[in-house]
Amino acid sequence: PEDAIEKLLEMVSIQAEMMELKSNPKRKAIGVILESKRDNKRGVVATVLVQKGTLKVGDPFIVGTTYGRVRALIDEHGHRMQSAGPSVPAEILGINGEPPVVGETLYVAESDKEAKHISEKRKLAHKAENIEHQKHMSLSTLKQTVDGRKVKELAIILKADVQGSIEAIKDAILGLTNDEVQVKIIHSAAGDVNESDLLLAKASDAVIISFNVNTIPAVAEEAEREGIEIRNYNIIFELLEDLRAAMEGLLEPEIVEEVIGRATVRQVFDLSSGFIAGSYVEEGKITRNFDAKIMRGGEQIHKGKIGGLKRFKDDVKEVEKGYECGILIEGFRGTKAGDTVLCIQKKTITRRITKPE
Repeated sequence: PEDAIEKLLEMVSIQAEMMELKSNPKRKAIGVILESKRDNKRGVVATVLVQKGTLKVGDPFIVGTTYGRVRALIDEHGHRMQSAGPSVPAEILGINGEPPVVGETLYVAESDKEAKHISEKRKLAHKAENIEHQKHMSLSTLKQTVDGRKVKELAIILKADVQGSIEAIKDAILGLTNDEVQVKIIHSAAGDVNESDLLLAKASDAVIISFNVNTIPAVAEEAEREGIEIRNYNIIFELLEDLRAAMEGLLEPEIVEEVIGRATVRQVFDLSSGFIAGSYVEEGKITRNFDAKIMRGGEQIHKGKIGGLKRFKDDVKEVEKGYECGILIEGFRGTKAGDTVLCIQKKTITRRITKPE
């Protein structure tokens, strides 16, 4: 494996040389965020890969909707650096606010004032976009249909230890969404579950899911009082299985009909209590208050409820195979000798979400 890696690096170096791939180390730095998290001791820590220019300690920067000033640069061995040039990865300290999203671009600004100004403008634009998106999704939740069926939605606020975990969980959740039930992650960020998460959950009826992070004690108490669910996980598999179970609970159950008894009508009696079909139970059993299908010549002529069932003069609940009985079908007087009565039992089957390939 080591030989293969060395060969790969050598080939990349040769290819870069042949393609004349170059970067200017003297310009203001631009880099991409590879990972980010909130450290209890150091605050927000992000790994950045410098793509252009040179990133130096003391540089003001903007990344996503946050800004900061480089307080420290740390290499892969934990040693501090004064600068990081093109193609050099480094941990960066000094980010204000939430951990940046993986894939965000970091730009070095002219000054702290410019960095803060651009950050505030981005926050306002992001907030306006979120408000518009939430309004749209709210209307969509009420009105959206697929093939005439109402689409149900499971809203989630996702918190995790690092941004990489969030991206992995998001990708896995996408595989659970189907035409009838959809998962909408309305907010995701690295760090502990805080008051802002709780307020958003209250406003959007969302479930808070946390992975490898804690919940601030005061927030946990408030969530319990308000009836907001916070689910904590350390294993992604368990998280996804619980989500799958929750989504299956939102699926409309499948109602199936099972024939549990068959009787042949031998004689019909028009009595004061109703139109009674004197029958012989050929298979299974006939049960009072169950649905029944009346069959004639292989075709269904009526479907109704078994409103009464008699053995001789006694009212009974059910009659089994090999016995005669009188069957009263509610609201139907067209039964004839030779008809078949099928006793129907309805079953509710919980529908399952197929695991993605």
